[in-house]
Amino acid sequence: MDTVSLPLQGLLVVSLEQAVAAPMCTCRLADAGARVIKIERPEGDFARTYDTVASGECSYFVWLNRGKESAVLDLTKEADKVLLEALLARADVFVQNLKPGALEKLGFAIDRLRRDHPRLIVCSISGYGEAGPYAGRKAYDLLIQAEAGLASVTGGPEAPARVGVSIVDITSGLNAYEAILEALIERGRTGEGAALAVAMFDTVADLVSVPLLQHEGGKPPRRMGLAHASIAPYGVFRTRDGADILIAVQNDREWRMLARDVLDDAALAADAEFATNVKRVERRGETDGRVAASFAAIDVEGLIEKLVAADIAFGRVSDMAELGKHPHLRRIRIETPHGPVRYPAPARLREGETRRYGPVPALGQHTEKIRAEFMPAAADSLRARASNVPGEGFLVG
Repeated sequence: MDTVSLPLQGLLVVSLEQAVAAPMCTCRLADAGARVIKIERPEGDFARTYDTVASGECSYFVWLNRGKESAVLDLTKEADKVLLEALLARADVFVQNLKPGALEKLGFAIDRLRRDHPRLIVCSISGYGEAGPYAGRKAYDLLIQAEAGLASVTGGPEAPARVGVSIVDITSGLNAYEAILEALIERGRTGEGAALAVAMFDTVADLVSVPLLQHEGGKPPRRMGLAHASIAPYGVFRTRDGADILIAVQNDREWRMLARDVLDDAALAADAEFATNVKRVERRGETDGRVAASFAAIDVEGLIEKLVAADIAFGRVSDMAELGKHPHLRRIRIETPHGPVRYPAPARLREGETRRYGPVPALGQHTEKIRAEFMPAAADSLRARASNVPGEGFLVG
């Protein structure tokens, strides 16, 4: 990976991670130039085997693990625990998403790590955080979508639905990335690391703040499918040739432009009964009916021309086949153990920079290299431990 001038170049990140949330966080750290050592159990991150659709690799894994080194450690073995300790002694950041309490049972309690390595930034990602009535529960993406109410405001009127991507894991990982960047800035001023905790439940509760406030304000949100509960017209309408177009009219001026220039209905544009969004929402059936009838009388290309000319916000309701050939889609090429994979580029763009992204590692690909690099320090630790009074040190018996 080309890390020249990348903002996190020179930082070492050690991650005891699996699945999606923590790998999302450390993928972003690797993209920014950090050296990320991914610690995997002997059987590997279980996300390696969700599917095999990306050149023989798992789609999730190739998306979230580019640019990392993979080291296999068996943390039931003392030597591997000592090697992890040697890694952490040199690390800037330690990320982990084990079940709460698991890290402590392995001998790596966070308060002990912070005491022994005061510059280390430790970031823990879990379902419900490190404390509270649900702290000990296992938690996965869909469970939190349900528990935190996201599913209740997703889907159509008939039933709640899952968001179609792992939105809880993704946003939790990005929250962790943000928290780590803040901690790195603070450490630059104070020299002190930090103990960070990101809870998936908190992440989603934050996302659904508006629906909660609406509920507590006496206007419970309704599931609207591809429509907006508070704005009209804002939804999907079908053209004569069968294309689904979603339009978003954000204000009364745009409504007048839509009615006059797209629907070709000057009288509707001037009709006081539809002049405000409040009135259009009250007459949602008639409002949407007027738009639907007009769109159904024109083919998609002609409609798009009119929408563009009137500066009305719209989008086609695309599936993955249409996204794959979308003219605006940027892709990156990532090498994997079974061949290259091309997938959408990260959203950020930095002026004047053409960033390259590292390959996806095979399971344990870098284990021996990392052992050779860090074992001298680990060997010193083992010798020191052998001379200690029984019960001292960081390992659990």
